[in-house]
Amino acid sequence: MNRKTFIKNSAFGALGLGISSKATNLNRPSPTANPTGVTITRVTPYVLKRAIFVKIESSEGVSGWGECDSDYPALISQVISRICIPELIGKDPFQSEALWNQMYFKGYDAGNVGLLPGAIAGIDNALWDLKGKLVKQPVHRLLGGANTEKIKVYGSFGRNKGGRNQTPEELAKVALGFVERGYTTIKVRMQIRQLNVDPDPDPTFEVVKAVRKAIGDQVGLYVDFNNGYTPAKAIGITKKLIEHFNIAAIEEPVSQQNYRDLRQVVEAVDVPVMAGEHEYNKWVMRDLILEANIDVVNADVIKCGGITECKKVAAIAQAFDKPIMTHNTRPTLATGANLQFVASIGNASRLQEYGGKRERLGLHTLFENYFEFKDGYLHVPQDPGFGLVPIEKAIKKATL
Repeated sequence: MNRKTFIKNSAFGALGLGISSKATNLNRPSPTANPTGVTITRVTPYVLKRAIFVKIESSEGVSGWGECDSDYPALISQVISRICIPELIGKDPFQSEALWNQMYFKGYDAGNVGLLPGAIAGIDNALWDLKGKLVKQPVHRLLGGANTEKIKVYGSFGRNKGGRNQTPEELAKVALGFVERGYTTIKVRMQIRQLNVDPDPDPTFEVVKAVRKAIGDQVGLYVDFNNGYTPAKAIGITKKLIEHFNIAAIEEPVSQQNYRDLRQVVEAVDVPVMAGEHEYNKWVMRDLILEANIDVVNADVIKCGGITECKKVAAIAQAFDKPIMTHNTRPTLATGANLQFVASIGNASRLQEYGGKRERLGLHTLFENYFEFKDGYLHVPQDPGFGLVPIEKAIKKATL
């Protein structure tokens, strides 16, 4: 079936993104039916030095691209090859919900957090990119959006660089650079982690002091403790930072594995507490909300099973009046998926995380175009799929 015939005959053909003339027929097709005639012909993971991309090719000669969780890319690639690809070849990409379930539940024993959802995320996102390109629409329209044309973002940066922790003065310069580029809110990630819980000496106060001095009093300031404290320490340092530096929110103050401790912090401090980047499916997100009662949910479209799963997370969060402020530290395909997802939900926070191009990663050079950033906003791409055009030759050359 050629592409024109597909567009004409598919369920989306009536208006390019409408419904078929037989939409009133309530007889459901069998799970194996393929009304579009489009099939997945090939799935290729590309393991790069600082990322892992996945390309999904279709019988129409159209391809979709997604990004997986960037931790342990070689292992993610193995999960894709051994668990996911056998469930995909020859299947209809428009049946992405069924494909998600096949991959997740058949691969469940390989781990329902971490590698498996991180692999599925890249595939699921690539399927959404592919579907958008097939029907010549941006993904947010397939998802029911967009409710906005541009998204305000905050600058995010970590303390660790090249294997060492930067000084407060170095971090102050980084923070000032974000402000000079138009950001009105920034977040410093302390990157303490559980192996150094309750650090002594504790760098947080001096880092935040230097950053606040550099950016002035009018710029919003978030602090991510990266799971670095026990509850008492987290409460104490948070109150101190509020008093001295007027911080606006904190993130992951204690271990992500202990929701009872997290709830103690939520109930004790007077700023919003954010968490969710280490929750990898809708069930764990449900528990995070119910048990910890966090203020803001940080879902991640390349960790938490992709757009398909994150839409469910957003719905659960909305039922509890919790906004979604996505976790996003990756500058290319992950940001593309993130923008389309955020533009499609009704409980998106006014601010979303974006660390910029992150030129030192070199990932933006693998694409013909990039996102429009202006006055602290990222504009939601209106081109088909995610709106990014990969340079496949460059990606292949960069593959390890």
